[in-house]
Amino acid sequence: MPLTFKGTYTALITPFTADGANVDWPRLKSLVEAQIDAGVEGLVPCGTTGESPTLSHQEHSEVIAKVIEWAKSKKKDITIIAGTGSNSTAEAIQLTRDAASAGADAVLSVNPYYNKPVQAGLAQHFQRIADASKVPVMLYNIPGRSAVGMTIDTITTLAKHGNITAIKEATGDLGFMAQIIEATEGRMALLSGDDNLIMPVLSIGGQGVVSVIANIYPKETGLISREYFAGNIESARKKFLHLLPLCKSMFIETNPIPVKFAAARKGLCENSLRLPMTALSAANETVLMQAMARFEGAR
Repeated sequence: MPLTFKGTYTALITPFTADGANVDWPRLKSLVEAQIDAGVEGLVPCGTTGESPTLSHQEHSEVIAKVIEWAKSKKKDITIIAGTGSNSTAEAIQLTRDAASAGADAVLSVNPYYNKPVQAGLAQHFQRIADASKVPVMLYNIPGRSAVGMTIDTITTLAKHGNITAIKEATGDLGFMAQIIEATEGRMALLSGDDNLIMPVLSIGGQGVVSVIANIYPKETGLISREYFAGNIESARKKFLHLLPLCKSMFIETNPIPVKFAAARKGLCENSLRLPMTALSAANETVLMQAMARFEGAR
């Protein structure tokens, strides 16, 4: 059966040792297993939240391979969407081939960053990746980080490619997302790239979320879309609104700085990031701890 995207896909953090020198493999394995136990529909290793820009090529490939191995041994039908984006088309193709060979179910491919290609370049970049990929491609539209975003026309063109079947939309523009859904006429699943838009995106026909906060609260995050698709709209709405203040607090500094701090508070990993990412400021530590305490106290 063709792979479908529906539900909650956790954008996995990459745990590091305390000095940041190495990936903390035991902690990563525990995180993968806890996510599956909490019922998420899929995992996304080596995305922005996984600090992919500071992973070596060897680490990047190894993180993806180990996440696939551990996840599939625990739950065979869990979906693994490997982050394989690059601002070099050739490198993105190679990363995509490596992930597919390791057993990834799909790949997540971000807008080429820093280069600032025109729309024709964006279209050709993703088309070449999709042509070379043995697994479905999920586009990742995040102009806030990449300095360039796809237009509706470019996305509509890419949706006609048989191997581009989903988009992670992180513009924060709900009207733009609605236009994508209408223009692609069901050929492309749209998932929210922002936790604070889960419910609004579902309401316009989105299929779920690639979630940061699910690293910390996977069960609570996953229940929003599951309740929604079960027809329990009011329950989904209440769960979303309960989570919303925490979603906002999780982005008081650049992702993944806050989520790494929160994960460390929950004992999931060290509060260790690689430069140029730095630890959460003391003032914002207080803000985030208070938000977590309020959320957990009201459950």
